[in-house]
Amino acid sequence: MGEFRWGRKYIPFTYKTMLPYLALVLLTDILVGYIAYTMLVDSRTEMAETNIRTAMRQTSNNIEYQMDEITRMTNSLFLNTTFQNALQFKGDTRENMLKMKDDIVPYMKAPLQLYGNKLRLVLYAVNETMLEIAGDDMSQPIGRSDYYVLSAQGVAQTDWFKSVSPPSRDKLWLQIDTDRELGNLSYFRKLFAANGAQSLIGYIRVTARFDELLGNFDTFPIEQGIALRLKDKTTGANLYERGTVASNADAGAYLVISEDIPDSGYAIETWVPHRYLNKDASKMRRVIGAVCAISFAVMALIGFLVARLSGKKMKRIVTLVRSFQEGNFYKRIGFAGNDEFVYIADAFNQMAQSIQELIRDVYEQGMQKKQAELDVLQAQISPHFLYNTLSTIGSLANMGEADKVTKMVQELSKFYRLTLNEGQVYISLEAEVEQVKAYLDIQRVKYADAFQVYLDIDPDILHVRIIKLVLQPFVENIFKHAWFGESIAIRIAGRRLGGERIELKVIDNGIGMRPDTLKRMRSSEPSAGGYGLRNVEERIKMRYGSDFGIQIGSYYGAGTTVELILPMENAEIREDKERGDQ
Repeated sequence: MGEFRWGRKYIPFTYKTMLPYLALVLLTDILVGYIAYTMLVDSRTEMAETNIRTAMRQTSNNIEYQMDEITRMTNSLFLNTTFQNALQFKGDTRENMLKMKDDIVPYMKAPLQLYGNKLRLVLYAVNETMLEIAGDDMSQPIGRSDYYVLSAQGVAQTDWFKSVSPPSRDKLWLQIDTDRELGNLSYFRKLFAANGAQSLIGYIRVTARFDELLGNFDTFPIEQGIALRLKDKTTGANLYERGTVASNADAGAYLVISEDIPDSGYAIETWVPHRYLNKDASKMRRVIGAVCAISFAVMALIGFLVARLSGKKMKRIVTLVRSFQEGNFYKRIGFAGNDEFVYIADAFNQMAQSIQELIRDVYEQGMQKKQAELDVLQAQISPHFLYNTLSTIGSLANMGEADKVTKMVQELSKFYRLTLNEGQVYISLEAEVEQVKAYLDIQRVKYADAFQVYLDIDPDILHVRIIKLVLQPFVENIFKHAWFGESIAIRIAGRRLGGERIELKVIDNGIGMRPDTLKRMRSSEPSAGGYGLRNVEERIKMRYGSDFGIQIGSYYGAGTTVELILPMENAEIREDKERGDQ
């Protein structure tokens, strides 16, 4: 279960704590960004609305001022007795022309010259003898300031004149005649004589263009969808409109702002589309989004650095725990300061010391017992081989083969020198192969050249340390059980596998084994030819564990292959190395 846990991908606890931290930072950024965006949009909307209202107030003041100017213009004519007397004068044509030239035209031209915008000043005279002055075509837009003297009888039958001629209607601002088509507004009032009779002597009409009354439109960006209207509050009719309101737009698509014009029945309406009010919203959203993203990235980086710095101590503790799990209790850790990590480190160091003492008191005693059992197993191999070899030497001596006896004794000495290995349990694979070669040299004296040996071992694993006498028993079994015919071939191979393991094979082309014989050899029951197999198998498992051992494959009449799987190193070897490094 422990191996399974360590086998999973390791994620430091400090990094895991970053997840709620990052979630909190992200939620905070989103909340702050949303609040900032909402406040900026509201501020932008309020500012745009304030600017529109200010512009409307200025426009209203401008219209009021110009209306007052036009009213004062008519008042100047109303109070001018010379002008009134001339309008009432009845003489011949020549005398009327002189009156017109001297007492009427100058008083009509003077206020037009003083007024800045273009106006049409029309005098409808009741005096039928009054000469007429026709100015520009009144059905055309106002192109310049102009004056007119016309007979009231000429318009007496028109609908617009009938609507304004009753005595109760005077001093009116309205659209009459062609004003609606041309976008004009007229001021109409009656002109009475200054004498006590208060007789009607004429009508004055002053016509102005709406766009000049409303003033400068730069503060109303019409091209961005804003519409400006002059509305009659009494009838609800639109007298003038600048810009266009979409016919299919609902009421919620516009912000409607109204401003009354004092002392008139009119009001200015401005229709502002919400897209204009929120025109910078997308830009603000991108900017706020970028700022929030940068803020999140910075906070995430800070969190990562803090987690990494605080996680170093935890990582050292985890490394120590892993070394404990692997059986290395010689490592220690030490932290400066006075925090939880210091107490944890001290506890681990004390635990490691206690485990080491326990190993010395208990585990090493068990290992000594296990070593004694292994020595017994190993001792069971050596006498068996020694008896056979001494018997062969005795036979050769009886036959007078002194040279062969000498050769076998020398090789036997070499074999046991390598086997004893100064009491060491582990030898290099290269030394193990040398030991097998010594054994084969002994057999070569006995069998001459009746067998061939092939070595196929990767050079990069010759340095690997393994327990001794793991190959020789299987080579010996070939001579005892596999030989048939006049010769036999033996191949010893070795290579490195994945996962820090090595594979050793002993292969022969001998008689092989029947299936039932192979089954008995694989079992734990003692049988002829199976003693060496079980002996080596037990030694491997006692030293390396149950994950390693021997596999045998054999076909009767075709040969046998013995495969040994061993680790590159184990805890004993690592411990020996660490002790040697200290």
